[in-house]
Amino acid sequence: MNFIPAPKKSFLISCVVPVYNEEKNITNFITALKIQLQQLGQSFEIIVVDDGSYDHTSKKVIALLKKDRSIKLLSFSRHFGKENALTAGLERSSGDCVIMIDADFQHPVELISTFVQYWIEGYDIVYGIQKNRPRKSLLKNYLPRLFYFLINKFSKINIMPDAGDFRLLDRKVVNALNSLKEYNRFMKGLYAWVGFKSKGIPCNTPKRRAGKSTFNLSQLTELAITGLTSFSDAPLRILSFSGFILSFIALICAIYIIIKTLILGIDVPGYATIVVIIIFFGGIQLFSIGILGEYIARIFTEVKHRPHYIISKEYGFE
Repeated sequence: MNFIPAPKKSFLISCVVPVYNEEKNITNFITALKIQLQQLGQSFEIIVVDDGSYDHTSKKVIALLKKDRSIKLLSFSRHFGKENALTAGLERSSGDCVIMIDADFQHPVELISTFVQYWIEGYDIVYGIQKNRPRKSLLKNYLPRLFYFLINKFSKINIMPDAGDFRLLDRKVVNALNSLKEYNRFMKGLYAWVGFKSKGIPCNTPKRRAGKSTFNLSQLTELAITGLTSFSDAPLRILSFSGFILSFIALICAIYIIIKTLILGIDVPGYATIVVIIIFFGGIQLFSIGILGEYIARIFTEVKHRPHYIISKEYGFE
């Protein structure tokens, strides 16, 4: 569906493009993005956030912005992660609506006009729902499903499992997100937490035009842990409940042993049973300490109040 807004309504569109080693895609992507934005007949700005790339991504963006003042660049001092790159783009954007889109062509730029249409109709958040995601390993396919099941089951927010970062946000949504100063940021959870009227649009997910994704299984796991610990205290509650159940079972076993000893006399237990019980409870204790450690580590990170990112250079904002 293509839509060109009525010319009587004038507004500014900001596009936030987080990049990390995208030198093979960035020039063609910005060209394709500009074509789509120009068709809308509205003012726009393209904010590229270089998340510490070590290739020539920044150089290619600088070459483009020298010829086009609508292109801007924020370059981080090191790699801070995509969540912080999106945060930087949102904080520096000035549009009436902000569109977040990746530079690998897996977010179809053709849907931008549809996003804008629904925004004009009154939706505050419009996002893409991935229909045919590229095939990945079994772990990368099923771990996200497990994560979204857990977070939707045990938290007070509801996150669409196949919704990515490709979305349009109204200015009031952007202002709400910018007011959240937490350091450990899980953007998909924050979109759901702030609320507002939302609309999901099914979209195809093509393969990358060039290069390889740098988002690996360890980063996916870390992001999932951040999401669970940021939006749910269910792991702590489960630990408390498990501790109560195990204590109750231990009490029943103790009563049983006392009664058996009084009736039948002293019985010599087997060492194998004792060892198994010790290992079992020791494992539960270490697992519990690990979960507590995750929450304490995030408290430790938050109380230091470090900035989300550090900008090394910026171009086009003057």
